[in-house]
Amino acid sequence: MPGLALAITALAMAEIPTATLKVELSGLRDQRGMVHACLTRSPAHFPDCKSDPAAIMQTIPGTVRELLFRSLPPGRYALAVFHDENANRKLDTFLGVPREGFGFSRNPTIRFGAPRFDKVTIELAPGFARTSVRLQYLL
Repeated sequence: MPGLALAITALAMAEIPTATLKVELSGLRDQRGMVHACLTRSPAHFPDCKSDPAAIMQTIPGTVRELLFRSLPPGRYALAVFHDENANRKLDTFLGVPREGFGFSRNPTIRFGAPRFDKVTIELAPGFARTSVRLQYLL
């Protein structure tokens, strides 16, 4: 049975296919501050996925215009991005209206409040995927 044990070990060690997602950012009004991104698979934790232990978060300088998420399990994801112009690590608002730029995967039209999870989901298959997020500023 050593051959069987070896075959099972080889199967267990086989690389599980993963996805890589490249996100191109557009619409940033300046290069100040930071850009924060949160990629989640949980509708309950969207759009503010800080409390989602499985969420993948990235912060990049405001001068950078792309994000790269590697080694993702294939599946449905939603991405929320905001331009933290004053680098205070939060989306500043005035009377509930964002004062800094924000955007979501699939670039939905924003009317009142954040879009629903199902309106911004993207399906990632194993391999490389590319998408874009256009930031919007209301004030």
